[in-house]
Amino acid sequence: MSVAFTKEESAETAAETQLPERAISPHPNFVTPSGLKMLELQLLQARTDYNAANTIEDVNERRRQTANPLRDINYFTERLRTAQVMPEPISDERVAFGSTVTFARDDGRVQTYRIVGEDEADPKAGSISYVSPVAKALTGKMVGDEVSLGAQVLEITAIR
Repeated sequence: MSVAFTKEESAETAAETQLPERAISPHPNFVTPSGLKMLELQLLQARTDYNAANTIEDVNERRRQTANPLRDINYFTERLRTAQVMPEPISDERVAFGSTVTFARDDGRVQTYRIVGEDEADPKAGSISYVSPVAKALTGKMVGDEVSLGAQVLEITAIR
């Protein structure tokens, strides 16, 4: 809609309320059961934030405050629509989606990560996306296997 037909302060104000959509990954949207719940909660929070922002009387401020939640609503609605809940791994023999894998790097560091969906990945909290280079290298491997990742060698020491 043209700025001329709204109560916008300026074209700059209108541009502030038109955020680009959040990028949707081209990869299948695999999620763990807890990842699905997380997406549902994030959608609920975005709707709550949107509804709260819609109570603001000033039209310009309302548009500014609803822009982020509206973008999040669109994103999480699509992610929930495409979510494919993956079953827990049936065996700890091989690294798979949902596995928690511990590996040693050739520089002496030992790391443990759970392989999860893209939206639930948080390396600082111990989870990585199944499409990350580390997860791709480890998937399908067994305890004792070594994989090369760039100049590093990773040796799998445990799978849960």
